[in-house]
Amino acid sequence: MPAEPGTNATFYHYRLLKKLVIPKTLIYSLLTLPILWLAAAIVLFTWTSIFFFLLAIPVALWIQYVIARSVLVILHSTYRKRWRFTRRLPWIGYMPDQYVAYSVYRRVQIHTSWIGLAIIAVMVPWSPMSFVFSLFFWHAWSITPRLFPLFSFKKQPKDGMIKFNEEDISYYMP
Repeated sequence: MPAEPGTNATFYHYRLLKKLVIPKTLIYSLLTLPILWLAAAIVLFTWTSIFFFLLAIPVALWIQYVIARSVLVILHSTYRKRWRFTRRLPWIGYMPDQYVAYSVYRRVQIHTSWIGLAIIAVMVPWSPMSFVFSLFFWHAWSITPRLFPLFSFKKQPKDGMIKFNEEDISYYMP
C-alpha cells in the first residue's frame, strides 16, 4: 500500500550498479588454506605450533575488531550500529550488517589491514615466531576477502553504498 504524500515516511531508492557473485571455489580455497598453513607451521617449527595457530585466531579477530571500531568512532559514524561480528564465510569478523557507504567501508578495511600488520610486526621481538606467523596468516586470511570488493568496485562512483549478501556483494547508488 503506497504511503500518503503528507505522511512522514522515508523512502530509499537505490539503483544497483554492480553485483559480484562470490565463487564457491573461493570459499573452498579459504577452507583448505588453514590446513596447509598448519601443516607448514608444524614442519617449519614444532608440533607446538598447533597451540599458537589456534591461539592466533581470536587474537587476530580481536585486533581487527578493535581497529575497525576505533575507525568508526573516529569518523563519528552512525554506521557503528550497522556493523556486527559475523561467522559466515568468507566474511568472518566485524562486517557491515546493512547498507554501508563505500567510503566508510573502504576506510575501515584499509586501516584495519595496515594497522593490523603493524601490530603484528611490533610483536615479532617478543612473541614466538610460530605465533607471529600464525597471527599474520589469520590476519591475511580474514582480511583478503574483505579487500576483494575494494578492487572490484574501484571504477564505480565513490559515493555509493554496498551491501553484503549470502552469495554476492551489491554496489548501489542512492
